[in-house]
Amino acid sequence: MIKDVLDVHIHTTASRHAYSTFGEVIAAAKKKNLELVGIADHAPSVPGAIDKFYFINFKVIPRDAYGIRIAMGVELNIIDYSGSTDLPAQILKKIDYGIASLHRECIESGSVAENTAALIGAMRNPHVVIMGHPDNPQFPADLDAVALAAADYKVLLEINNSSYLPKGHRAGSAENAKIMLAACKKYGTKIIMGSDAHIDLDVGNHELSQKVLAENNFPEELVVNTSVEKFFECVKYRKSLAPSFH
Repeated sequence: MIKDVLDVHIHTTASRHAYSTFGEVIAAAKKKNLELVGIADHAPSVPGAIDKFYFINFKVIPRDAYGIRIAMGVELNIIDYSGSTDLPAQILKKIDYGIASLHRECIESGSVAENTAALIGAMRNPHVVIMGHPDNPQFPADLDAVALAAADYKVLLEINNSSYLPKGHRAGSAENAKIMLAACKKYGTKIIMGSDAHIDLDVGNHELSQKVLAENNFPEELVVNTSVEKFFECVKYRKSLAPSFH
């Protein structure tokens, strides 16, 4: 079992299709002895998602006043095959970290080349720290190329627990994860486990992700969940690129 002290892919009632409040998520994370909890509600392109105004006021949220470290992020939607996302830089700079994901509600799946270009294009955005569920079979991609680009850009590839649920809507992700993780081992690409929790009961739940990593003999040193400092080192590096981003 890989050491696991953080979960930064969690949704609250601000995402409208999630069912636990900010306070309930924090309480659940503390109960599970996490050292860091990250809330990443959906950006506006997802149907029913909250307005972009929600993301500009994170300054009111103390990051260490609840007995646990808190990070406030966003799950961005990739909206074209160039990798554009649905919040502007002036808002993203107010957010601790971004997850960029392909969702069927926001973009149609293209060819393998188009989906690959969309994922790699999003990595060029310095506010993107994590690529959400890149092994999703709904968006077939060249996962070797994705892993190589992630290593070059120092972006984290997510092993998304929700993707591996037996009755989940991303069936086949575990098979794709084998390909992606083999490439990550080859290139030294770092990964992060995320629960993709939409209710407090799933906060910190990486059971299926742990199983996928174990089945693929994935090295612990490439897993960022082992250390809060590792995660923030990745954030700091990515954000340091922002002044040169247009």
